[in-house]
Amino acid sequence: MSKFDVVVIGAGAAGLFCAGLAGQRGLSVLVLDHASKVAEKIRISGGGRCNFTNREVTPANFLSENPHFCRSALTGFTPQHFLSLIERHGIAWHEKHKGQLFCDRSAGDIIDMLLKECDAGGVVRRQPCAVHAVRPMGTSSADQARFELDTDQGLVRAHQVVIATGGLSIPKIGATDFGQKLAAQMGHRIVPLRPALVPLTFPAEQWAPFVSLAGISLEVEISTPPAPPSEGAKRNKKTAPASFLEDLLFTHRGLSGPAVLQISSYWQTGQPLTLNLVPQRDLADNLKQAKTGSRKQLSTQWGLSLGDTVPQRMAQTLLAQQAVSNPALKPDAALAELKDKDLDALGQAGNAWSITPNGTEGYAKAEVTAGGVDTRDLSSQTMESKIVPGLHFIGEVVDVTGWLGGYNFQWAWASAMACARALTPFAGPQQD
Repeated sequence: MSKFDVVVIGAGAAGLFCAGLAGQRGLSVLVLDHASKVAEKIRISGGGRCNFTNREVTPANFLSENPHFCRSALTGFTPQHFLSLIERHGIAWHEKHKGQLFCDRSAGDIIDMLLKECDAGGVVRRQPCAVHAVRPMGTSSADQARFELDTDQGLVRAHQVVIATGGLSIPKIGATDFGQKLAAQMGHRIVPLRPALVPLTFPAEQWAPFVSLAGISLEVEISTPPAPPSEGAKRNKKTAPASFLEDLLFTHRGLSGPAVLQISSYWQTGQPLTLNLVPQRDLADNLKQAKTGSRKQLSTQWGLSLGDTVPQRMAQTLLAQQAVSNPALKPDAALAELKDKDLDALGQAGNAWSITPNGTEGYAKAEVTAGGVDTRDLSSQTMESKIVPGLHFIGEVVDVTGWLGGYNFQWAWASAMACARALTPFAGPQQD
């Protein structure tokens, strides 16, 4: 039986970072993970280059039942702090779209850095090593273990336990809901889990006309309608609509790309999405102005109105779909002969195309898991449980979900730092 100041369960971004920080503060730290490899989610992120943070991070970039919970941790450890760390390790990086920061070479550089930080703190790692039970010992004495853990490699006792096990996203790399289940067993409330940053799907029959558009990408404004607050939300009014200006990608089963990944975190089952294909232009007004004295067919002017940003085969597919419900909008109709109300309807189809997904591609394709350990049961200063002293939750296991673009990694770093600063050693001997 071994004894440590801190046992961290989960060898991902948050877990490794917290372990290294705690070890360098002089604490004895053990990291346990059931997977044979560390930080696989880091390794595959950002196309293999790891979008490790974003230049600008605020609480507004995160979803949570308590949107203010993340503020303290994010203020305590900023993107600039993490940049200083990677530059100290000589990791070259570059900035891409909307402040997203990536490694120049490989996501492996971030993993190597975290392992070096752990080595510098004398952190002990055991992998693969599953945890079968975590038992609070019911002691308040500073020199007695507060937790006992049953593991594949024997019994472990600890003064503090940090849960950094992530969520259900990408099960092929070993993702589980171990942390959320453990939290529930110990009396914590759990915000229901769901896939986030995930492609959306549509019924096959509804999507059939658009299957041929698979591979087309364009910038759109995508939004949700106002939604009622989810159970447990602190606000008693409807949630404001979410809206993003990002690239959209058509797939054989539905929609993907940054626009859809972003909105998926806000989308609720049965809720329509609104797509504005040409945000910079009022299409109905453009069509009505163009029809005066025009000899053009509707299909020609429709393509011109949408402009170069919308591929022509997509423009014609959308027009054909409108003609199904409104025969006046047949592609070969003379523009000059069309009524303004018909052109208003067509313009609406381009500026406010309403479409309702029937689901998502699920955890297999989701980048993160929304929901998790309810923040009402945690300290925002230390990430410690208000129910079980000495038990901490960090990273994705908590009900804090970031936007696409490096925000979830920044939450991992920031929550890990807040936790590590609060961890303390046994008052007595560390080894039995």
